[in-house]
Amino acid sequence: MEFVDWSDDGPAVVLLDQRALPHETVWLTLRTIDEVVDAIRSLAVRGAPSLGIVGAYGAALACALGTPEAAELVAIARPTAVPLSLGVRRVLTRADDGPAAALEEARAVATEAAVVNARATERAADLVQDLCDGPVRALTVCNTGDLACGPGGSALGAILRLHDRGALTEVLACETRPLLQGARLTVWELARAGAPHRLCVDSAGPAAIASGLVDAVLVGADRIAANGDTANKIGTYSLACAAARSGVPFLVVAPEETIDPGTATGADIVVEERGAEEVRGTTTLADTPVYNPAFDVTPFDLITAVVTEKQVWR
Repeated sequence: MEFVDWSDDGPAVVLLDQRALPHETVWLTLRTIDEVVDAIRSLAVRGAPSLGIVGAYGAALACALGTPEAAELVAIARPTAVPLSLGVRRVLTRADDGPAAALEEARAVATEAAVVNARATERAADLVQDLCDGPVRALTVCNTGDLACGPGGSALGAILRLHDRGALTEVLACETRPLLQGARLTVWELARAGAPHRLCVDSAGPAAIASGLVDAVLVGADRIAANGDTANKIGTYSLACAAARSGVPFLVVAPEETIDPGTATGADIVVEERGAEEVRGTTTLADTPVYNPAFDVTPFDLITAVVTEKQVWR
């Protein structure tokens, strides 16, 4: 699935608006850097690898507009996902060669993501089958398919590889409060693939693991510290604790670029806290104080393995 492209009518970045899914398919035409930044911050696009691709196209747009320095605004639009700044800065290495060269580099980022995802998901599916006997009941949180990670996905991509092999019994998809990426996006991708699945509320995930309904947990990552501590969507840590207690494999599937050797441990990861209205909505008192971290950090000793396109890091 192609979720982002370039339009020469402008120039502009054309982006599938994930906020409208699953009920509508809406495409955004982003002609300014402010519009790219807003799309990233408002979660029209989300998922670390996809942010890297959109960051690359955003930097190409900055070059086309003659303001490559403005690409820094894209790089810092969300602080936790390391691929976003990497995508921006990679394209900026070609800025002096002109807008066409910058766009060429952005397209290379997108093309390479598909290759990386294919290798990582194949490796992860192999590992799941090595660790589990027979068809697998998988659990996942947030969204780690094409929408979040580019063609092929990461954790959800590995799950769909198991489905293609006839080795998947069912997927439990956590709804992923407060923005419901699991309910809106993961379920949409599973339905498109014809994979058997059920949706559960976030708090049911650990209970499902403890009840013996899950053979493996597969999640993505926005940043992996040098020691293996991993930042992922809020709610991941509780799943890792439940999986460790029940002896269920807990796998992180992510591109190698998500590993940040400059971040020693999870304590050094900047966790983004988002706006209160995402949580308050219309369900509570309008002035209720809110704690709304977008991510949590899972310590390395709760993770069975991190799987990238290059390695299985146990």
